[in-house]
Amino acid sequence: MSAKIEFLFLNVIETMTRLLLALLLVSAANVYAQEKPEGLFINSKAPDFKAKDQNGNDVVLKDLRKKGPVVIIFYRGYWCPYCSKELQKLEDSLQAIKDKGAQLIAITPEKPEGIAKTVEKTKVSYSIISDEELKIMKAYGVAFQVDDKTLARYKMANIDLAANNGHKPGAVYLPVPAVYIINKDGEISYRFFDPDYKNQASVKEILNNLAGLK
Repeated sequence: MSAKIEFLFLNVIETMTRLLLALLLVSAANVYAQEKPEGLFINSKAPDFKAKDQNGNDVVLKDLRKKGPVVIIFYRGYWCPYCSKELQKLEDSLQAIKDKGAQLIAITPEKPEGIAKTVEKTKVSYSIISDEELKIMKAYGVAFQVDDKTLARYKMANIDLAANNGHKPGAVYLPVPAVYIINKDGEISYRFFDPDYKNQASVKEILNNLAGLK
């Protein structure tokens, strides 16, 4: 091999190595971004959405917020005791929330069958939306992909997240249990966002942040 050909060959190898490294870095960054959602921030515009709740009623955000502030809570599923406890607390304080001129919506990735179990357990009367396609969760920056190790651990506890959420194995998502308050102008005036699902927003804090938003 001549020196010139050898030089060109080494240049090609070096270029391919750099490209491969760059692709690996981008891939790693994307995975990290998926695992570390940040949510939407205060004063940012809340994405509009239209969906049906557990009773088949249309839930249209832009129509709801015309009547007053909207409280949105994202929860993981009927199988999560921390979520069920939070949903029950909100149900117990639903009249206080309404007295503030607000409406309450819960959003979950689980299928309607899972929502039925949630309602049976918690007796909630407010709207719950099944976001199987993850459009709302991703728009609000709360979705993260569940790793295989965690999926296996849940399955050992008889919780099949892929089946429960209607997701493909290897592409199962859950939400950070976040809470947003959206004002009449469609802006986020309050957010609770904690990746630790054991920590949930207090009803008192939600009510305090609803004050003056009628």
